Amino acid sequence: MNFVEELKWRGMLAQMMPGTEELLEKEMVTAYLGTDPTADSLHIGHLCGIMMLRHLQRCGHKPIILVGGATGMIGDPSGKSQERNLLDDQTLYHNQECIKKQVAKFLDFDTDAPNKAELVNNYDWMKDFTFLDFARVVGKHITVNYMMAKDSVQQRLNGTARDGLSFTEFTYQLLQGYDFLYLYQHKGCKLQLGGNDQWGNMTTGTELIRRTLGSEVETYALTCPLITKADGKKFGKTESGNIWLDPQRTSPYKFYQFWLNVSDDDAEKYIKIFTSIEKEEIDALVAQHQEAPHLRILQKRLAKEVTIMVHSEEEYNAAVEASGILFGNGTSEALKRLDEPTLLAVFEGVPQFEISRDSLNEGVKAVDLFVEHAAVFASKGEMRKLVQGGGVSLNKEKLSAFDQIITAADLLDGKYLLVQRGKKNYYLVIAK
Repeated sequence: MNFVEELKWRGMLAQMMPGTEELLEKEMVTAYLGTDPTADSLHIGHLCGIMMLRHLQRCGHKPIILVGGATGMIGDPSGKSQERNLLDDQTLYHNQECIKKQVAKFLDFDTDAPNKAELVNNYDWMKDFTFLDFARVVGKHITVNYMMAKDSVQQRLNGTARDGLSFTEFTYQLLQGYDFLYLYQHKGCKLQLGGNDQWGNMTTGTELIRRTLGSEVETYALTCPLITKADGKKFGKTESGNIWLDPQRTSPYKFYQFWLNVSDDDAEKYIKIFTSIEKEEIDALVAQHQEAPHLRILQKRLAKEVTIMVHSEEEYNAAVEASGILFGNGTSEALKRLDEPTLLAVFEGVPQFEISRDSLNEGVKAVDLFVEHAAVFASKGEMRKLVQGGGVSLNKEKLSAFDQIITAADLLDGKYLLVQRGKKNYYLVIAK
């Protein structure tokens, strides 16, 4: 497989330095991509870069993922309007370990092949690097004029940021450049990968290597585009924030739903970027989707592939089953299998009522519970009529009588009652 061709047809190539493709065709190339450890989880905004590393390894080259333990303490000004908070050692180490577990689902760290993946932390080589060392080894090779010309610097100096650009952030491109120099010297790394907003920092790295080791030393940079949605808005952001890879931050159900609900145009773009499905199969899926868009073939396959890759097949199946409860003909058994976070995620936004748990201890008639304690129905007469017509379900089972006795034994997770009125109207009753 040709790495550059692979990225091109997938829409994952923005810029690359001349000679990059020739290098990749000539030898097994070691390439690295940096990621920011300011959280203990990656989010889907990181996925394009991680998929680049995945394709790189599949094409026979060696991927290195660099966790920026040192640079994470500084903050990259690229695309930012304000300076980041600085993290302590313990937090950074914790975040690094969490990130490695997530990336291990995409890259092979355990193979005996020469292109096995590696994870490195630039804190390991920066922690004992004194300011005098930095000024002498790095600072003397790159002029202030060169650094000032970078777009990331100019945007912060001339933009709307009230606080301008701190010296700490100004030095970021030199620190990132030194990472490339270090990895070239110690790992034989000749290529840096990243998002297109990193181009300035990446070319500083190649320039630092050239000025430090001589013009005959050739290193390269290659970027992927910044992913956007069809409407031009930033990819991966929702009203509730980032879509995280950590199931504690974004439940597998919500993760699955995010991909399932993307637009047709985005689904066609994302299935190339965020899966490893081959071109012929994707072309066939696109053709099928265009013949019957209402079946959402692309969205379903995209959601399946990414959810299994990030979580597991088991979590994917559970997400599909959970979706069936809300949108299909899910059973009471399926409802009872939901854990509390998934139950709340599935029924987020439906009307909720709180009742006293004590009221269920001796049992209470359904008609009293759902009219007087929780106003699911406007009147007892309305509820009686709907129940008699078979239009009311409790926990996905038809309510047999309007005066059926409800007790604490009926609670889901010891806390919830799900009332369904007709096919689409749900109400969540919470016992406290």
